[in-house]
Amino acid sequence: MPDSRTPSRPLLAAHGLAFSRDETPVFGPLDFSVDAGEALLVQGGNGAGKTTLLRVLAGLLRAEAGRVEIDGLPARPASRARHIAYLGHLPGLKADLSALRNLDYLCGLHGRRARQTPEAAMAIVGLGGFEDAPLRTLSAGQKKRLGLARQWLSPAPLWLLDEPYANLDLDGIQLVNRMVEAHLREGGAALITTHGAYAAPPVRTRLLELKRPAA
Repeated sequence: MPDSRTPSRPLLAAHGLAFSRDETPVFGPLDFSVDAGEALLVQGGNGAGKTTLLRVLAGLLRAEAGRVEIDGLPARPASRARHIAYLGHLPGLKADLSALRNLDYLCGLHGRRARQTPEAAMAIVGLGGFEDAPLRTLSAGQKKRLGLARQWLSPAPLWLLDEPYANLDLDGIQLVNRMVEAHLREGGAALITTHGAYAAPPVRTRLLELKRPAA
């Protein structure tokens, strides 16, 4: 369950953050922060660096310049592991395991939100009855919902959601919004990449617009 923290100290902050690929600038320098109880929408066209930014924040890519702070301290692998839950374009699940076994396995690796179970999380995302279905038999939308169940089970307070509305119908979009609302009510925060604000959850929100920097 997301823990409480001093309101004046951002859960996550970036200072002068920049990334280049093959000496070509992708984004930055960027300065932004996100507080507990808040969502930061990251918008921008294709190639603006939205996914890359989330991967840098998650520690999967190394920034070219700048620094990231988590709860007021420099981001380290251990603090990222405790504070960040990342949902990317790929589900990060094992195709030959059942839906429920995938969640059990990930809870064993990363811990579990208090008073929540994998079975309950599957029911929340509309996958009740699919517990024993092998992942490879699920549709793209169902796999996205299972990824959302994994996200809900994580005890990390900071969610990094890369295009969470992709492959979802209107009911699925509303599900994402309800989950984000509930997570923020408990003191969590979220960074959400999206092509359009129409899908933004009705919560306290700030906007970060990414534009590809001049070479």
